[in-house]
Amino acid sequence: MKAMILAGGFGTRLAEETDVRPKPMVEIGGRPIIWHIMKHYAKHGINEFVICLGYKSEYVKKFFLDYSETLSDFTVDLATQGITIHERKAENWKVTLVDTGLNTMTGGRIKRAISYVLPDQIFCLTYGDGLSNVDITGTVKFHKSHGKLATLTAVTPPGRYGVLDIDSHNRVKGFREKITSDQYRINGGFFVLDPKVVDLIDDDQTLWEQGPMTRLAANDELRSWIHDGFWQPMDTLREKILLEELWKSGNPPWEN
Repeated sequence: MKAMILAGGFGTRLAEETDVRPKPMVEIGGRPIIWHIMKHYAKHGINEFVICLGYKSEYVKKFFLDYSETLSDFTVDLATQGITIHERKAENWKVTLVDTGLNTMTGGRIKRAISYVLPDQIFCLTYGDGLSNVDITGTVKFHKSHGKLATLTAVTPPGRYGVLDIDSHNRVKGFREKITSDQYRINGGFFVLDPKVVDLIDDDQTLWEQGPMTRLAANDELRSWIHDGFWQPMDTLREKILLEELWKSGNPPWEN
């Protein structure tokens, strides 16, 4: 089974970082956020990845081309430029990098990369800019159980503000963090899909989150896996700093 990762957007809301590199390559704890995402999938036995590139695609390609050598101990013969690897250190991953176009929308990227997914095998899909401890194994099992074309992960968005506890007399009794019941759920971006969903994608300008998903819902082909655990996108510098602080805590919640 493979996981497809959408990693081609411009990341304009994180311009402090993305002026020089694509958002999936912004580092948390010294490693690109996409690496953390892939580690989570690998923990659930998914070691094959299709990465949909666009903006600054060469940056991502270079990272994976140099990955093993960068981590490993090696000797360089400066006269011959020969390289001897002494101990190769790398994850057991197979990564396919697909240039899906600079201005292609999310649905178009899926359509361009679908040929790298087996036509008779379901696959996972996610975005390259958010971390979660979602139960990937559970989502796959759930998807197989209902037999529909698509499963999305439904999450409660993290709240930026605390909640007031107010009694019937409008007295403020205290403050607390938001909880699941305080707000609605949103699409958390961790999907399990049948390759047939590509038939709902018209062209490069199709947004996966609009036409295709709307049609899946209308045709009763979309189900939701409820996730109440950790989920955090990285859309802004503030959110990047938050993830970095969680990593430095020594117990980042997306690794639990």
